[in-house]
Amino acid sequence: MQNRNVILAIDEGTSGTRAAVVAADGHVSCLAYTPLQVDSPRPGVVEQDANVLLEKTLDVCRDTLAQASREGLRVVALAVATQRATGVLWDTQTGRALVPAMVWQDTRYAADLDQLAGEWDPRLRTRVGRPSGVRSPYLWAARHLRDTPAVAAAWRARRLAFGTVDSWLLWHLSTQRACVTTPTNATSCSAYVLGEHRYLTEWVEALDFPPELLPELRQDADDFGRTRADLLGIDVPILACAGDQLAGAVGLGCLDAGQSMCLHGTGSFVDLVLGPSLPARSGQSDSTLTMTARRCQDVSHFSVETFVATTGSALNWVCDKLHWFDNAKQISALAATVPSSRGVTFIPALTGLRVPQMQPEARAALNGVSMATTQAEIAHAILEGIAHSVASCIDANREIAGIPVTELVVGGGLSGSDTLLQMQADLTGLPIHRMQETDRASLRGIAWLAGASGLLWDSLDQARTTNEPDAVFTPRVGADERAGRRALWHARVASELNHVQAFATH
Repeated sequence: MQNRNVILAIDEGTSGTRAAVVAADGHVSCLAYTPLQVDSPRPGVVEQDANVLLEKTLDVCRDTLAQASREGLRVVALAVATQRATGVLWDTQTGRALVPAMVWQDTRYAADLDQLAGEWDPRLRTRVGRPSGVRSPYLWAARHLRDTPAVAAAWRARRLAFGTVDSWLLWHLSTQRACVTTPTNATSCSAYVLGEHRYLTEWVEALDFPPELLPELRQDADDFGRTRADLLGIDVPILACAGDQLAGAVGLGCLDAGQSMCLHGTGSFVDLVLGPSLPARSGQSDSTLTMTARRCQDVSHFSVETFVATTGSALNWVCDKLHWFDNAKQISALAATVPSSRGVTFIPALTGLRVPQMQPEARAALNGVSMATTQAEIAHAILEGIAHSVASCIDANREIAGIPVTELVVGGGLSGSDTLLQMQADLTGLPIHRMQETDRASLRGIAWLAGASGLLWDSLDQARTTNEPDAVFTPRVGADERAGRRALWHARVASELNHVQAFATH
């Protein structure tokens, strides 16, 4: 029966929630998925109904469990990966969320946080690895405590709970009924002291948030109690809970210092794993953030993260809005038909730049076009712009981390483009590894965290041996050509930044 044992894994994201089971051979099966609605009732406000989020998560779990039962699989544990930094306030008596959840994309309090930045950012950068930023679940909750009667009443009656989505799901799923969170989630909320596994309570107090309302800090691999049989029909231990991006890094096998991961979606997130040491220049860049990659057995492992906000969405934009191409696959196919873009460059900064500097006013730019430019060369330039942007993220991560990058493991939708991945190899000088089933990396990674202490695997190292590589792309150009192509890119980005500065002075 041992080889029929599986772990039920939840991957609760922003746009959808899914569940699956993960076996000892790493195979992910019995997948169930349902979309989630995200609302934006006014500019800067991004919300979700946490009650619906819970119901739909339970629905996909029940679907997966039914499939697993039909296949004779035995669920031995539960593991949960969630979207990060989305705040929930709920009544512990009714179990219902009192207000819409504030999604991590929300920026309604950006101006308030900016007023605090001058005093607090130096302390936050050194302690929590990031500035005050543009959103804070703690400030959001504090405002509801002040302005929303139902929240204030629940707080006075000592039946108010606050947390991120991991806290919300664990409170409902576990017999412990504890309000807890984990480092990979807490880090993204900008009040977690990285090297000390505790909250920076003076910062949350400055936001008028009562520290006694903070969720209890656990580890990403920990004992979260047992599942409630009345909800899921199973009684098994809950052994892991982590932020989805970091669970994805584990699931792609990025466990060692120097390994880098790039997940291509709407944007492209690039993480560099550091191991147990904090980065050499933690907090010294507003665009490269220090993350807790995972915390297990009382040891924290760290990473740094930089992202390009519009990559997959940039391809959708040139197809759907400009109608230059039919779809992203056509862009990749056309780009492969020419050896280069012949000096054409595309900067995919549709919502601003993060590297080489944070500049929200920067815009996308197509440069170097002439009468001789072909559609294929523009396609090549568009893909190469994404590859250049990822290379710049890697450079930024390397500078903050102070360690060399050994390889890049890729996942997500755009990683299906061989042309893009060859460009990434050429422009970074690194081998690019594409794994099989990269779209299920978060499910696999969170299951590994739950089962790597002897349940299904003896260690994370053993668990990752089940990963199946799909392809490896190695650099085909020399250092001189790489430097020349990167220099042209840097010059075009500098020109856009100069344009923004000139425009701002007039």
